[in-house]
Amino acid sequence: MAGSGTAHLRGDDALLTVEDLVVEYPGKAGTVQAVSKVSFDVLPGETLGIVGESGCGKSTTGRALLRLDQVTAGRIRFDGEWIENASERRMRTLRRHMQMIFQDPVASLNPRRAVKDIVVESLAIAGASAGERAEASADVLAKVGLSGERFTGMLPRQLSGGQAQRVAIARALAVGPRLLLCDEPVSALDVSVQAQILNLIADLKAEYDLTVVFIAHDLGVVRTISDNVLVMYLGKVCEFGDAAEVYDAPSHPYTRALLDSVPLTDPDQGFAGPALEGDVPSPLSPPTGCRFRTRCPLAEDRCAAEEPQVREVRPGQYAACHFPMDRER
Repeated sequence: MAGSGTAHLRGDDALLTVEDLVVEYPGKAGTVQAVSKVSFDVLPGETLGIVGESGCGKSTTGRALLRLDQVTAGRIRFDGEWIENASERRMRTLRRHMQMIFQDPVASLNPRRAVKDIVVESLAIAGASAGERAEASADVLAKVGLSGERFTGMLPRQLSGGQAQRVAIARALAVGPRLLLCDEPVSALDVSVQAQILNLIADLKAEYDLTVVFIAHDLGVVRTISDNVLVMYLGKVCEFGDAAEVYDAPSHPYTRALLDSVPLTDPDQGFAGPALEGDVPSPLSPPTGCRFRTRCPLAEDRCAAEEPQVREVRPGQYAACHFPMDRER
């Protein structure tokens, strides 16, 4: 993993490498700094969880990886090819290997097409025959638990949220991707269905040998499915590392605060604090130095004057903090 000003440790072996990614949106009121010099690597077969509050830039990061949002600056390498300046024609080819599952499953599906046609639409564009599409449709729908004629002729509005998300997953898998980006794929679903979809993604990852980037605001979901976790705040990387290490012994005060926001059933394992104060600053005018300093209980004068760089604070664990927390909780 790497951040601005540090060298990539795994870049040569990574399926996906992101270097100093910047995504900005100019407007009349100013420029929204959605993603600011975010860097990370994902090795083949890994699941990287990206977590943070709403508005932290995690979904924008995911969309930028597929060039669904315009990249302002920085570099993106997929399978050895730098793609930040690739033509739209080239990106259409690359997106067969980089598929995305969206937060609202029903809205992400063509409302006028039947399920059996939705899941193989990309194959039709690629020139597959009707017989090949029919065979692929039946196979991939069976993989996601929607086998049988009952579902194939349905329209998206006739599906439940969980069924629609299974169709979206099937559509992504039909083209044989190597990288699967999941943008809040269970946040719009009932709690009873979330575990089913998470288990399905985990099973399909193993069966199809997928590399996964999993974006969510639910820390429990991210810990369940991720090998490594990347914590973002106001467009910046706060912390990165092995999911178990980050959750059990966070180095960044923001990570600690996120974990403390999760209700616990054991009253003896309460808030580890200290508590955050204030609201998230505007991305139109983020704070100088450390962007988290206006809410950080550990902030000092240095935090306003100097932006902290992502650095290794423990073996394999990285944080952008001048005063990282020790291992004691």
